[in-house]
Amino acid sequence: MFSYRHAFHAGNHADVLKHTVLIAVLRHLLQKETALTVLDTHAGAGLYRLDSEHAQTSGEADQGMPRLLRPLPDKAALAPALQDYLELVASFNRPKHWTIYPGSPFIIQRLLRPHDRLKLFELHPTDSRTLTANVAQLEADRQVTVLREDGFEAWRKFLPPPSRRALMLCDPSYEIKTDYARVATLAAESLKRFATGCYAFWYPIIPRPEAHGLPRKLKTLTTQAGKPWLHATLTVKSGKVAASAAIDDKRTGLPASGMFVINPPHTLKSALQSALPQMVTLLAQDRNAAFTLESGG
Repeated sequence: MFSYRHAFHAGNHADVLKHTVLIAVLRHLLQKETALTVLDTHAGAGLYRLDSEHAQTSGEADQGMPRLLRPLPDKAALAPALQDYLELVASFNRPKHWTIYPGSPFIIQRLLRPHDRLKLFELHPTDSRTLTANVAQLEADRQVTVLREDGFEAWRKFLPPPSRRALMLCDPSYEIKTDYARVATLAAESLKRFATGCYAFWYPIIPRPEAHGLPRKLKTLTTQAGKPWLHATLTVKSGKVAASAAIDDKRTGLPASGMFVINPPHTLKSALQSALPQMVTLLAQDRNAAFTLESGG
């Protein structure tokens, strides 16, 4: 249960997609003065070194975020959402020294205002300790809470928040097949408990029935609830691998991933319409690279 470590994957193409979407969502939500509560159900360690043994072993970061620093073939400017993402990552590093990658907790905290709140859940013993130590350096005790609890369950005590404004990010490792069903259950229960919240779900696209069924389930339950949704996917290479292959299989790496957002900001689709084609151009690992972007509700 505790074998997955995001340190092997930090800064890869899935993080580029996930964090570009996360930042774009937060930028919009934080335009309103009312306090925002953010829940990160699987927070990880919070900060990662791209020159660590973990990162060097997988080499995934080299195929991800750093590739956005290359010029586009047509010399076009980087899409605003991607530029915003790069600038935020750069803010954790010395100029031209890309050695630190901020995980979702630190990306979120960097954007929040003093009166906003962040709840971080992490069960992995090592990552939970590291996350607690990293957050302690922020001296933001009143703003950020770290809980060594199951994010699939513990979120209930924070929704709805007093301000009636919330964003939940849910991105488990999906090492256990039941994670897919738990994500769908979390989405359905969240909408019943707090229908106006914004919910963002990351998932891997791999040759496993549960992975392909998850976005269909999310579309169905969101549509039944009468709420809008947005679904974006990014493929960087062919995913023709054995159905039993692990997500972090060193022989192949993750070929694609998706983000499903319930109650997305109205600005998100247009932001991704310009960012996703550039992600394909800069992050492609073979000719099968592609993206999809759809919405409903």
